[in-house]
Amino acid sequence: MKTLPEDFIKYTQELMGDELFQQLKQGITEGEAPTSIRLNPFKCKEGEDVRMENSPENGERLVEGEPIPWCPSTGRYLSTRPNFTFDPWLHAGKYYVQEASSMFVDLVIRQLVNEPVMMLDLCAAPGGKSTAVRAALPEGSLLFSNEPMRTRSQILAENIQKFGHPDMIVTNNYPRDYKKSKLQFDVILTDVPCSGEGMFRKDDGAISEWSLQNVDNCWHLQREIVSDIWNCLKPGGILIYSTCTFNAHEDEENISWICEELGADAIALNDIDEAWNITGNLIGTDIPVYRFLPGKTRGEGIFLAVLRKEGEPEMEKEDKKKKKDKNKDKGKNRGNKGKGLQVPTDWLKSSDYETITEDDNFYAIPSRWKAIYEDAARNLKVIHAGIKLGTTKGKDIIPDQSLALSTELNTEVFPQVELSYEDAIRYLRKEAVNLPADTPKGYVLVTYQQMPLGWEKNIGNRANNLYPQEWKIKSSHVPEEPCVISNK
Repeated sequence: MKTLPEDFIKYTQELMGDELFQQLKQGITEGEAPTSIRLNPFKCKEGEDVRMENSPENGERLVEGEPIPWCPSTGRYLSTRPNFTFDPWLHAGKYYVQEASSMFVDLVIRQLVNEPVMMLDLCAAPGGKSTAVRAALPEGSLLFSNEPMRTRSQILAENIQKFGHPDMIVTNNYPRDYKKSKLQFDVILTDVPCSGEGMFRKDDGAISEWSLQNVDNCWHLQREIVSDIWNCLKPGGILIYSTCTFNAHEDEENISWICEELGADAIALNDIDEAWNITGNLIGTDIPVYRFLPGKTRGEGIFLAVLRKEGEPEMEKEDKKKKKDKNKDKGKNRGNKGKGLQVPTDWLKSSDYETITEDDNFYAIPSRWKAIYEDAARNLKVIHAGIKLGTTKGKDIIPDQSLALSTELNTEVFPQVELSYEDAIRYLRKEAVNLPADTPKGYVLVTYQQMPLGWEKNIGNRANNLYPQEWKIKSSHVPEEPCVISNK
C-alpha cells in the first residue's frame, strides 16, 4: 500500500473534509487506474469503433470499448490493458492512449468554441491534450502545440505527426518567447507544471518528490507562466487552466488571482452530469472549477477551470490585397529555386498548400495560414509545421514519415504493400522486411489493416526500411499473438 506524505494528508484532509479525503485516499492507495484510449476521428471511418483483441486462457477475444461520458464520441474505457507498444495501429496514429480525466478538454472545446480559431497549447508534451483539442476544434482552426523542454518537444512532434492533421504547428519555446513574438490567440490552454498530486496513484516517484516547498514553488511558477502568456490572449479570448494536482494553492487560489490581477471571468460549463462525480470549488468561492479525484471520478487526478479575458473580441480586419495574393499563389511551390527538384503536386489530396524548403527539407503549409507560419518561424523555434513532405538526397526526394501518416496523403499515387502483423512489428522495429517479388522499384507505402505505417525503398534484391530510427520499437519482446485494437 502506498504511504502518503504526512504534510499532504494534513493539508488535503483539512481542505476536503474527512469524507471526501478518505474517498480520495482509498482511491490513491487501493484503487487501480482505468485504462482508456481516444480514437483519432480523422483516421477512423464514420461509425467505426474499436474492440480489443487478445487471447486470454478463457478464449475470450473481444472487449468492446465503453464510451467516456465527457468525451463520448472518441474516448473509450478498456476493461483490460493490452501491450500497446505492439499494436501497429497505435504507431499509425489511429488512436492515442490517454488518461480519461484529461479528455475533459474535449467537452470544453465543443461547448465554447463554435467557429475557426487560432489556439495555443502552451505546455503540450507528450501531446494528449493537443490531439484531443485538435479533434474537437472547428475545421479551419490552427493549433500551435508548444513544449519548452527540448527532449519532450521531440516526443510531442512525433505524436502530432502520428495524429496526422495538417493544421498544427509544433514549437519548442518558453512562454516568454511567445510573449516577445506578439502572436495573438483566441484560445490558450495552459496545462501548467505542478506538484503532481494527481499522479500519486500511478507514479510512486510523484509521492517521493512531493513537498510543501515544491507546492509553493509551483504556484509561483504557474502565475509567472500565465502572466507571460496573458498578452498573447486576445481580449474576450478563452484561457483553459489545468493542473494534475489537488491543492487549492495551485488551483482555486491561482484562478482567483488570474481573475483579480489579470482581468478575467470564470466560465461555467453546461451539461455536467452529477453521475460523473466531478468535484467543484473547495474553498468556498463561487468560481466554477472542475476537479477529478481518484476514488470518486473514474480517472486520474486533474483540476480544470475556464476563464474569459476581459474586453471585447476584436473584429478581424480583412486585408483584401493580402487575401488576393494568397489565393493567387495557392498550390504553388515556393522556395525551391536552385534545388532542381520539386515535390510532385499529386502527393497530397488537396492543392491548397504551398511548398516551402528549409535546407534540404520540403514542407507543405496550408495556404490560408502561410503568413502566420512565416511570422512564427521568424520569432519562435518551429520544429514541425503542416506536413513534412520529404528530404532531398542527390537527385532524389525521400518521402517523409510525416507524409505517410498525414490524413492528406494521396495514397493512390504510391505503390502499397499490406504487411502481416509479424512483418508490421518487424517494420516498426526498423528491421528488414521482405516485399513481394512483384513490388515495383522505388518508394513503397507499407500498411497494416489498410493504415499507412511508413515507407520502404525497394531496390530490387532487397528493401530499405525508412522508418525513423528515433521512433522505432526498442523492446525485443515478441508477442505470441497479436494484442491489438481493431475494427469493431
